[in-house]
Amino acid sequence: MQARVEKERIRDAEQVRDCLKQVLVEVLQAGRDKGRIWGAEEPPPPTRPSVILVVGVNGTGKTTSVAKLAQAYREDGNKVVIAAADTFRAAAIEQLKSWGEVVGAEVVAHKQGADPGAVVFDAMSAAESRGANVVLIDTAGRLHTKFNLMEELGKIRRIIDRKVPEGPDEVMLVLDATTGQNALVQAKAFAEVVPITALCLTKLDGTSKGGIVFAVADQLEIPVRFIGTGEKPEDLTPFDAEEFVEALFA
Repeated sequence: MQARVEKERIRDAEQVRDCLKQVLVEVLQAGRDKGRIWGAEEPPPPTRPSVILVVGVNGTGKTTSVAKLAQAYREDGNKVVIAAADTFRAAAIEQLKSWGEVVGAEVVAHKQGADPGAVVFDAMSAAESRGANVVLIDTAGRLHTKFNLMEELGKIRRIIDRKVPEGPDEVMLVLDATTGQNALVQAKAFAEVVPITALCLTKLDGTSKGGIVFAVADQLEIPVRFIGTGEKPEDLTPFDAEEFVEALFA
C-alpha cells in the first residue's frame, strides 16, 4: 500500500483508505485458480463424480461444513455421497448420518475404528455405481502435531489417487475464524501433507474479524471459498473478498 501511495502520489486520506482496501482484497484473492471445481474455468468431466476432501483440526466445524456443502449441492440438483472417514469418534459417524438425512445425501460409513481409507474407497465406488455427481469426504479432526494422523491423511489422498488419477478436485481446509495465529500454523502443517486448494472460514457469527485469513491467504496463496455463519444447513456462504474487507472497515 505504501509503495502504491508513493508511486501514485496519493495525498487524500480517503483515497489512501480505498487503496488499503484494494490491497487487502488482492491478498484474499490470491490463488483463485487453485482447484478444479471452484477456481477452474472448466470443471471435472461429468463422466465421474467430483471429489472434495475436507480436512481440519478438532472443533473447527468441519463435519457441519461438509453437511452444509452437501445441502448446497443438493439444492443445485446434484446427487451427493458423503464418506464418513472420521472413524475415531463414534459420535462423528452418527452426527454425519443425521446430517445426511437432513440434507438428503447418502452417507457411506463403517463402524468406529475402521480404516478411513476403506471408507473413502467404498464411498467413491458407491458414487460411481449410483451416478452421484459429488463425493464429499469428511476426515477425522486431527491436530497438526499428531504425526500418525497426518500420515493417515496422506494415505487417504493416495487412495483417492487410485480412483481418480489426478487426485481430489478440491482439498478444503476448515479454519475457525476465532483461532488467531495458530490457524496459520495449522494451515502450513496441512499444506505439507495434502495440496490445499480452498479455505472455509467458520464461526464468523462469533467474531467480527477473522483477520488471520489474510496471513494464510498471503503466505500460502490459498483462496477463501466459503464462510460459515451459523449451525443451520443453509449457513454457508460463498466468500466475497470485497464484502469481507468492507465489513472490517465498518
